[in-house]
Amino acid sequence: MLTVHHLNNSRSQRVLWMLEELGVEYDIKRYQRDPKTMLAPPELRAIHPLGKSPVITDGDLTLAESGAILEYLVEKYGNGRFAPPHGITPARVRYDYWMHYAEGSAMPPLLLKLVAIRIELAKMPFFIKPIARRIGDGLQSGFIDPQLKLHFGYIEDELTKAPYFVGDDFSAADVQMSFPLETGTQRAGASELPRIRAFLGRIHERPAYRRALERGGQYDYA
Repeated sequence: MLTVHHLNNSRSQRVLWMLEELGVEYDIKRYQRDPKTMLAPPELRAIHPLGKSPVITDGDLTLAESGAILEYLVEKYGNGRFAPPHGITPARVRYDYWMHYAEGSAMPPLLLKLVAIRIELAKMPFFIKPIARRIGDGLQSGFIDPQLKLHFGYIEDELTKAPYFVGDDFSAADVQMSFPLETGTQRAGASELPRIRAFLGRIHERPAYRRALERGGQYDYA
């Protein structure tokens, strides 16, 4: 039986959603973030040395990284669904691009935004607080926010071409892109962009997405 090692409010929600789309039976082992640090619990290191989620176990296989997991699931269980056929075609190149872009380009500035916010909110001596605030504000205004504006403007423009990232048909690339767009609505004002907002509306209405929320539990980005 395939098992998803699922951390609340994390990228592993995408894995649950993909499995629901595929109709694959699976178990969930749940882990909760530390309420103070928001980090995954140390128990996850017993599954994978990095101790992060998502991780799946499928028979003797243990696999981490969202993109690698989604590609594995589609390849093994998809029967030709949710990805263009292999080969050098415009659709396949576009699919591969978005599968890598989600974590390689879209997520880093969002993570930096989170770090900058935490710097400003961290408990520290009162005389250091103004310095920390200036550092956080400077990071955001000087680098992070312009990068987020660039990336979300680019994504918004790409969604003028088709309703989904690879064209008219829903694919695993849309599952992969969901997390940066959902977190972007929380941290970077992505919900103000109409095509991104419409895309999120479409995926949130999918029955498999809703089933994944029911099984996964708390997920604040939906």
